[in-house]
Amino acid sequence: MLNTEVAARRTDAISRGVGVTTQIYADKAENAEIWDVEGRRYIDFAAGIAVVNTGHRHPKVIAAVKDQLDHFTHTCHQVVPYENYVRLAERLNNAVPGNFKKKTIFVTTGAEAVENAIKIARAATNRSAVIAFSGAFHGRTFMGMTLTGKVVPYKAGFGAMMPDVFHVPFPVELHGTSIEDSLSVLDKLFKADVDPARVAAFIVEPVQGEGGFYEVPRAFMVKLRELADKHGILLIADEVQTGFARTGKLFAMEHYGVVPDITTMAKGLGGGFPIAAVTGRAEIMDAPGPGGLGGTYGGNPIGIAAGNAVLDVIEEEKLNERAEFLGNRLKQRLQSLISDVPEIADIRGLGFMNAVEFNLPGTKNPNADFTNKVREKALAKGLILLTCGVYGNVIRFLAPITIQDNVFAEALDILEETLRECAHEAA
Repeated sequence: MLNTEVAARRTDAISRGVGVTTQIYADKAENAEIWDVEGRRYIDFAAGIAVVNTGHRHPKVIAAVKDQLDHFTHTCHQVVPYENYVRLAERLNNAVPGNFKKKTIFVTTGAEAVENAIKIARAATNRSAVIAFSGAFHGRTFMGMTLTGKVVPYKAGFGAMMPDVFHVPFPVELHGTSIEDSLSVLDKLFKADVDPARVAAFIVEPVQGEGGFYEVPRAFMVKLRELADKHGILLIADEVQTGFARTGKLFAMEHYGVVPDITTMAKGLGGGFPIAAVTGRAEIMDAPGPGGLGGTYGGNPIGIAAGNAVLDVIEEEKLNERAEFLGNRLKQRLQSLISDVPEIADIRGLGFMNAVEFNLPGTKNPNADFTNKVREKALAKGLILLTCGVYGNVIRFLAPITIQDNVFAEALDILEETLRECAHEAA
């Protein structure tokens, strides 16, 4: 079987709206490595977009899933509940930042978690408006893409968005938007477009994912919390991509010393199996009436079993510390290349959620062409990379945190070789 053969079948069978980054078709995977249908090996610096933080097929996760398979695969928790759903909820209630009583619901995807967070916030406040940020990504459902701060490809062609959603510029000094600029727009929004007494929630990614891996400046996060408290607005932290040791903490909000009212999560929670959750203040989470939340597959027993195992692995293998170590090594290697790769405009990231941004040398103009060439050339050398950013000029690094030292060293060598070659060709 050849990749090209499967690709031709895919084109004929799958909607073009489901885009793909590569034309390699997976046959097997283990930890940080993937082998395609032709037997070629790749080092995975995507991790299914921050899903397999604990690596492909982590033995403990697989064992937990196999054990669950021997018991039952589905009952629908709303019909016949099960203990491990309760246990995972208890663990998340204890782990999510905030020294107050919390409650949790389980759903299936990150977009679904976001949808439910908005429903809960509206029910708890009896308000309808929501404020999100430019560059944000919150999913592809109608509320998710309305909250998302990027038109192409997420909103283009899908008609009118959901009402009562407002966007404020995300503060990125590199792109000329300061904290003061963002706060000024927010102040004008409150004066000209929406009464803060009508706003149910702010929703923010502690580190923007699709938007370019920009961290929320700490002073801005503190101010958001102050404004939320002043106006009775809830603060929702979207930790779908940042959660579960990716940033060197179980949750990225731990870096800020700022506590959200509601936290959404998915991706890394399941270690490769579909599971998502919303955790928040108990009184807020209890606002919707019985039956107002849930779903047929929400908290499926397989995903729940995987989630409990993932939390065990993070603790037992000290993956928060591991993420800090790997991220520092990656950033150091990139820093060493700045003088030889003039396209590098910025290197950033918390823990092992890292990015490098490329501009045209000597300018502030985004260089998406160079970025894509790096991705393509690295793939040809056996390293899978992802791009992101509103301008498509950022490469994000999301390798499994369990990646072996020798495989990580090999990947860094490929990355350096690729960057040097691309810079030489562009000179």
